[in-house]
Amino acid sequence: MDNNLDSKNQKARLALILKTGRLRLWFFFPATRRYCYLSETGEYGREHNPAEFARYFHRDDLDDMRSIIFDVCDGKRENGKVTIRSRAAKEADCRLYEMSVSVVSRDERGIATLLMGIQHDVTEEHRRKEKARELLMRYHTIFNSSLLDMLYYDKNGVLTDINDRACKAFNVKSREQVLDGTFLLKNNPFYNQIPLKQMENSYSGSVINFNDLHDRVYRLDELGLQGRMYYESAINPIRNEKGDLEGIYMSGHDITEMVESFHKLQAGIRQLQQGTKDIKQYIANIDYALSVSGVQMVNYYPKAYTFEIVNRETDSRMRMSQLRCIRLATPRFRRTVNSVLNRMDHLTKNGIVQAVELEIRDKKGRQIWLLFSMVPMLDAEGNVERYFGMFRDITNTVETEQRLAAETKKAQETELLKQAFLTNMSYEIRTPLNNIIGYARLFAEQHEEHDEPFFIEQIKKSTNELLLLVNDVLFISRLDANMEEYNREPVDFALAFEPQCRIGMATVQPGVQTLISQPYNSLVVDIDLNHVGMIIQRLCALSCLSTTHGSIAASYEYRRGELTINIENTGAGVTLEDLDHIYEHFSRKENGNMTGSGLDMPIVQLLVKQMGGSIDIQSDYGKGTSVWVSIPCTATVIEKKRELDD
Repeated sequence: MDNNLDSKNQKARLALILKTGRLRLWFFFPATRRYCYLSETGEYGREHNPAEFARYFHRDDLDDMRSIIFDVCDGKRENGKVTIRSRAAKEADCRLYEMSVSVVSRDERGIATLLMGIQHDVTEEHRRKEKARELLMRYHTIFNSSLLDMLYYDKNGVLTDINDRACKAFNVKSREQVLDGTFLLKNNPFYNQIPLKQMENSYSGSVINFNDLHDRVYRLDELGLQGRMYYESAINPIRNEKGDLEGIYMSGHDITEMVESFHKLQAGIRQLQQGTKDIKQYIANIDYALSVSGVQMVNYYPKAYTFEIVNRETDSRMRMSQLRCIRLATPRFRRTVNSVLNRMDHLTKNGIVQAVELEIRDKKGRQIWLLFSMVPMLDAEGNVERYFGMFRDITNTVETEQRLAAETKKAQETELLKQAFLTNMSYEIRTPLNNIIGYARLFAEQHEEHDEPFFIEQIKKSTNELLLLVNDVLFISRLDANMEEYNREPVDFALAFEPQCRIGMATVQPGVQTLISQPYNSLVVDIDLNHVGMIIQRLCALSCLSTTHGSIAASYEYRRGELTINIENTGAGVTLEDLDHIYEHFSRKENGNMTGSGLDMPIVQLLVKQMGGSIDIQSDYGKGTSVWVSIPCTATVIEKKRELDD
């Protein structure tokens, strides 16, 4: 029993070793000419005849393997090794094996009775070697045959390789002259301003005057470089997976000859242009005006009642009847076009300037506007023969004017709102300030000592009102300028809802019942709790101010990607007229009273809007008000209470 267990353990260890080393064992029985693979569990597998065994390998490599097997069987060699390919439908799927054949046992006559083959999968090693060899060949091919100057610096910035083209460009007589370890990247005048460790992929054009570089550090005197060189170059640092610098390639080429040729060409062109300046300038001005302004030349022939468009570039002409011209205009301009045509039909000698909106739209989908300028052309007797003129596309101009008018109106409205806001704010701030100043003055005047606590209480109250008002003004200014930041994070709203409501209901009046609904055991949503809590607190606080009897109820629900919060009260309510102005700054009711700081509802509306939500208010005057706020969010945990599910 123990022997069997040891045998199994040995086979298991053998199988593990073979699998780890990507090895397979097979055996060859010379007497029966059969092959047998050793299974992954260390057991002998099914025996294969030579034809079956050969199906696993490429037919072109079988002869080499058979030759080694027969030589080992005949005693010509003790072992042998051959590389053989697997048989595969596609070349890319072909595996490469290294076969090692050796004798396992012989009979008393020395004849081999059992051979063992070790099949080692060397596909990946072979591919890596081939890839490395290919990359190395490609590197040498590209580096040495490149049409650019190529230089390679090691990680210490020492020049270690340079191709023939770079040697020629920099007047290097022999490679050994610059590959002695003393030519450094920091001494390269093209890149000496960039620290080695901060090298990044970059491309630049440089102008170097070698006559000005007298410092020995450049070692240019050894190369004999003189004069000015225009040079385009690129630098490419090579970094390993950790980001450490391995080396730096610098490629470039001398463009001095090209630049100087270009300068000579430019000088010749300038001389040629100078000789024909007047004519070309005249033609260029006309062409520029026509092309940039979208100008087209037109003619109108009163006797033929025909409108003609002339294309100067192609010398083509398109003729249209009066009816066609009228129909091209939008309905509101058809009467205008008809009037202009009638004036020309009556041979007016006055010029005509008219802008027309067409039914045709441009690529942006806008109605095209054209501005026509027509002048009469007279014959020898002074009679009108035709009308000549031009039209140009003024769609962009009209659109700009319309947008400018709209923006001007908007700016005027904004300025009015701003002035109204500042006026109201000044009034609201002045009220608590006057209270503070008034009660402070009472201390300086003759007064009863027992009145002082009352004075102090009123000063504190007015100070708090002033502080809240200033804070709200600053906060709503941030909201108006879109400066407030919103940070969403997972929050269990079932735990957070009631505390936020309690904070807002802290000023509830005596006799008013507060009801906070909690329909969830857990509701984890991604929201900005700070700003959502601010909305809940302000709505609850406003309900407390307007409710003197009855109740204030708060509830919430998550449905279809939205968290809906509902605050209801049985307070005084809001009239329909007041409801239309409820989001205005410092809005007052019909009775002249203002709820809260006058900025609570504008702040709530802006917070909801900037978080992508919506707000809805329903109020029955004298009976109460309900506010619904919906905030888009995603719930990751939804656990309702059982009594609600039932």
